[in-house]
Amino acid sequence: MPDHPAEPWRIKMVEPISTTTREYRERALRAAGWNPCLLRSEDVYIDLFTDSGTNAMSDRQWSALMRGDEAYAGARSFYIFEQAVRAHYGYEHVIPVHQGRGGENILSRCLIRPGTHIPGNMYFPSTRAHQELNGATFHDVIIDEAHNPTCEHPFKGNVDLAKLQAVITEHGATAIPYVSLAATVNMAGGQPISVANLTAACDLAHAHGIPVFLDTARAVENAWFVKQREPGWAHRSVADILLALCSPTDGAVMSAKKDCLANIGGWIALRDPELAEQARGLVLLYEGLHTYGGMAGRDMEAIAQGITESVDEHHIRARVAQIEYLGHRLDTAGVPIIHPAGGHCVCVDATAVLAHLPRTALPGQTLAAAVYLDGGIRGVERGTVSAGRDPATGENRYPPLEFLRLAIPRRVYTQSHIDHVADSLIRVHTHRRTITHGLSFTHEPPHLRFFQARFAPTAGTSIYTT
Repeated sequence: MPDHPAEPWRIKMVEPISTTTREYRERALRAAGWNPCLLRSEDVYIDLFTDSGTNAMSDRQWSALMRGDEAYAGARSFYIFEQAVRAHYGYEHVIPVHQGRGGENILSRCLIRPGTHIPGNMYFPSTRAHQELNGATFHDVIIDEAHNPTCEHPFKGNVDLAKLQAVITEHGATAIPYVSLAATVNMAGGQPISVANLTAACDLAHAHGIPVFLDTARAVENAWFVKQREPGWAHRSVADILLALCSPTDGAVMSAKKDCLANIGGWIALRDPELAEQARGLVLLYEGLHTYGGMAGRDMEAIAQGITESVDEHHIRARVAQIEYLGHRLDTAGVPIIHPAGGHCVCVDATAVLAHLPRTALPGQTLAAAVYLDGGIRGVERGTVSAGRDPATGENRYPPLEFLRLAIPRRVYTQSHIDHVADSLIRVHTHRRTITHGLSFTHEPPHLRFFQARFAPTAGTSIYTT
């Protein structure tokens, strides 16, 4: 059993949650079109749909809310927020946005033109959607090991430099507005990129005059993995490693709803003053004034405090240990998961659990539904449904990985809750052969369809009868 340190916090306030019956959950899921995303939160016992904005804030963060300056222009809270980002991430120009995808939209509108190409270390649905809607084609240049769920490579978020060079050679540097990297890589199961590889990828891109922008939503978790796994970094603090990860890049997009322990907010951080001025102009149109970007002053105060708490070594050790504990319980029981366990989630390999179902039956979505039926646990599919359709052909994309992601909010659930999750997943895996058919679309939105799509069983009235 992996080390499971005692939580570096104690509980001051509780929120009641209640269990439901199997019959109740069946009715709720059918009403939600067999999409756990469309369930009401009160119908969910353990909610692992996302770790984004679902974290528990500390007493100091709640206190910070009371200090919020709600002036429309030049609020004191912005300058506190700006200084926290500069100190811990190292970028000069800090532009607030309401959340990460607001930043993705602004960066895409600033840099992308129709017919351009964006290399990246695996796609994320909202990031790629913004890139494609602005006319770019995404190219996955992650290492091959990232697509192998059983591989134990310590840095499956690394860029394959030969793949990156091939994209540059084929399309030309002038057709590549930027390289889009993530630390950690969500769609690979929360896998980190090494400092050495990130630096090498930036060096290669910069040699061709191409900037590199980093998704830093979970870069603190990435820094922890660097400290544990990358030679030469064990003696460095997580705060130092975070700065080292950001240092070779030209800017970042951030959802502060993850590492920063906040419920809303984000930023764009840049080094180029001209690009920053362009981005501020678009923020004025789409987000709000450049000193609040769609956030209240109190939210900026809570984020600034959360940034400081996020790099605390006791906090990040306990946070990752909780994920490792769940991964170990599932792994030892024979439930196929993506190895190694990620920084924010454990991902169950749906194509291995439901190997008797074809990909057209949407095994990831089917497994998500079955786990909710069994234990009231809400996860999210990451596979065919999340990948969407190819904009050129209209055909479904079938990514190499098809999994159920169990994203664990920070400072929310106890070890007993995690044991309940493990027990339910093990039970579903044991009885997986009773899932004799999958799901098919009955309603399919054109973008980010996993949020609002509706489904029905491909046969009968249910999918999991045990």
